[in-house]
Amino acid sequence: MGKDKLKRFAEVEKFKNVIQPNLNNFLNDHELKGKWSTKFNNSNPIILELGCGRGEYTVGLARKFPKINFIGIDIKGSRLWRGAKTCVEENINNVFFLRTKVDFIEQFFNTNEVNEIWLTFSDPQPKKPRKRLTSPLFIERYKELLKKDGVIHLKTDSDLLYEYTLEEIERNNYSIINHLNDVHGQLNDKSDPELYEILNIETYYESIWLKEGKKIKYVSFTAIHKG
Repeated sequence: MGKDKLKRFAEVEKFKNVIQPNLNNFLNDHELKGKWSTKFNNSNPIILELGCGRGEYTVGLARKFPKINFIGIDIKGSRLWRGAKTCVEENINNVFFLRTKVDFIEQFFNTNEVNEIWLTFSDPQPKKPRKRLTSPLFIERYKELLKKDGVIHLKTDSDLLYEYTLEEIERNNYSIINHLNDVHGQLNDKSDPELYEILNIETYYESIWLKEGKKIKYVSFTAIHKG
């Protein structure tokens, strides 16, 4: 392991905005389950970013919405370091980072504890549809945590994951809120100013993909049946 990574791991251990549970103990619910409002010291809405990587989207949203609480979740501690450090440097107090696998989120959040979920540039899992973060396996988990009208957002460069998600929404008769197959080509600050502002938060990899000419897709929906 490189010296930089070791240094980051050591620094993350000191960050008060990073929660690192015992990765070998997932038999019991975590002590924060149902108590995140106490951790944030307020009862503001809670939004999760699953597979947040460096936390660029979590931090970007937190800057724009200081009265909403954000939790970035990723298994890679060296990735979380960047987002956590940015929050420390900028004194952003409405963010926590949680180091765990998305598979175990039910052990960290109670029923109706979460308002929205963001999936930003998730692995499309071309050979393992069941592992896609918009597969029935994961949607059922999200439904346990989300409030009844809770929203799931997907932002992706993957045609496969975008089309798959739309198919799952239609198959399950979920309610679509928005969907764009070319975010930067279809959306502007006059057509929908708030959505434009949110979707123009740009991650490091997104900037690379845009330079390569890839189109960024977006869909938001509620995982409840329309009728």
